[in-house]
Amino acid sequence: MEMPTSERGYVLGADFGSDSVRAVVVDLTDGSMCAEAVCTYPRWINGLYQLPEEGIFRQHPADYLEALETVAAEALGKAGDRVRKAVRGIAVDTTGSTPCPVDRAGTPLALTRGFEEDTGAMFHLWKDHAAVNEAEEINRVLSDWHGLDYTKYQGVYSSEWYWAKILRTSRLSEKIREAAFSWVEHCDWITGELAGNTDPLTMYRCSCAAGHKALWHSEWDGLPDAECLGSLDPALKKAALNFGRNVKPAGTKVGMLCKKWAERLGLPAGVAVGGCSFDAHAGAVGAGVRERILVANLGTSAVDMMIERAERLPTRQMAYACGMAEDSILPGYMGIEAGQSAFGDVYAWLKRFLIWPSEQFGDEKTKRELSEKLLGELTRQAEALDIGSALPALDWFNGRRYPYADESARGAIAGLSLGTEPPQVFQSLVLATAFGWKRIIDSLSREGLAIETIIAVGGIAQKSPYVMQTMADALERPIYVSASAQACARGAAVFAAAACGAYSDIFAAQEAICEGYVSEYVPNTARKRSYAEAFRRYCRLGESVR
Repeated sequence: MEMPTSERGYVLGADFGSDSVRAVVVDLTDGSMCAEAVCTYPRWINGLYQLPEEGIFRQHPADYLEALETVAAEALGKAGDRVRKAVRGIAVDTTGSTPCPVDRAGTPLALTRGFEEDTGAMFHLWKDHAAVNEAEEINRVLSDWHGLDYTKYQGVYSSEWYWAKILRTSRLSEKIREAAFSWVEHCDWITGELAGNTDPLTMYRCSCAAGHKALWHSEWDGLPDAECLGSLDPALKKAALNFGRNVKPAGTKVGMLCKKWAERLGLPAGVAVGGCSFDAHAGAVGAGVRERILVANLGTSAVDMMIERAERLPTRQMAYACGMAEDSILPGYMGIEAGQSAFGDVYAWLKRFLIWPSEQFGDEKTKRELSEKLLGELTRQAEALDIGSALPALDWFNGRRYPYADESARGAIAGLSLGTEPPQVFQSLVLATAFGWKRIIDSLSREGLAIETIIAVGGIAQKSPYVMQTMADALERPIYVSASAQACARGAAVFAAAACGAYSDIFAAQEAICEGYVSEYVPNTARKRSYAEAFRRYCRLGESVR
């Protein structure tokens, strides 16, 4: 579906990842990308506000604002003045759950006097796991509040999510507890900034974040009961009461780009601001998610997404296998989300482990050269190894998300000997991540969710044929790789296209803007028996260490 040439315009989509923000400028006529740019967060890249050994990962709001201005200027500069003047919409996606305490005006506390370097007053990145104990408390209370189970659609509440982070930070800092009027997700705050409304009571809150992380649902008419949350801590009740009711799907027109941001980005008046979502969900939209299509976003972690009409879903409990939220991916559908807490991070761990000596004793040149060559050589040698003799390993390096969430679960490698070589360990970890994914797909299929097509997006899908072929062999299913190298940012562009009225709805915008497949991985049937036995070893190891 193409627009008439006379109506030619452009949209800007921005994807805020864990380390950087990426922006794309997309032509509304044919969906082609006019320009793209990437900007790392200046404070984050220098290692500020991170304590990995304690599971603490915080990001300063100024990083987001500065990076957005820089990346948009670069992308629009590449596109040229003619394109800049014809931009009709802008939308974003971000990591999540990445919330931050804000004052009455909706300003992140870290941008206010006295909180500039207070990590509790910053955005708590999705992978911040400091609130494990608080998550356990939340599960005990919210799973049975006067007979109502608020966790029934998401399963075990995670330390990565909204309420757990609020509870922990409020208990640790009386200063933040008193100053915080509410808490906002990164995606909602940036959208509010662009539209000029960050008032916590009236600002836009996306269905994706509200449903999957804050447990918003029509069954209980919004958030969990404020008294229920308040029984854990009055700070949670306060946050709930000051959450507002403006929860709407991505692609909704939130408003017009405010004067401040129009000037900062050099954009004309009349640019529409579209509703947002989390990055993986935007990636699913950018890859063309539809009914019976599963989109896997394979990055540092893995997120698997589907959509289904609520009336077609099984009536039995599925929270052990996936999380579900209304309108969280596409409006009118239940968004179905599963995933693995560590995916690419597992390979990155091995890489860091192996180059440790060069980091301690080598020069920068040696370290850089080793880092660049290592995964390539590990891949080359691992590909030649026999699957039948592979070491069993578990992918739970950052806990197990689905199925059967368990944040205390940890990775393992069995069968090591004095003769074990690094390529064998790498092979075992690639198989572990593939088998972890297989358990998720098998669980969804057992529950009656029809999966006819699997599309993979993300850096690993684009860059690692070895990993992708292993995934196809493990699943015994073909896997298509999206042609879009920036599927998440393209999904944000779809949101912007729908919001500015270029297309009748988000589905029409998707049809016009989404790209096809760049490659297909077909399972090798000759290795079916070897993979089946290796999967049984994976499952036995999981049972033995659980």
